Amino acid sequence: MGINVSDRKEVASDVQNVLTKYGCSIRTRLGLHEPDDDNCGVGGLIIIELTGDPSEWEKLENELSAIKHTELNKMDFEKKLN
Repeated sequence: MGINVSDRKEVASDVQNVLTKYGCSIRTRLGLHEPDDDNCGVGGLIIIELTGDPSEWEKLENELSAIKHTELNKMDFEKKLN
């Protein structure tokens, strides 16, 4: 799952709280942002690899989607391309 956060200053703590709540469902987490000389940057991208119960993934997705300034996209590599 990719999580685009467009206003890190405003919502970073909310996003972090949700990710912590569902931490047992997160196998891998990678955070990217573009810092400048004055601060850590306005936006950021978090990529997470999920594990465990898919119903927990759905709850995670719903809670993250409810946070303003966030946009989610999912990747599923279990499906085979023809």
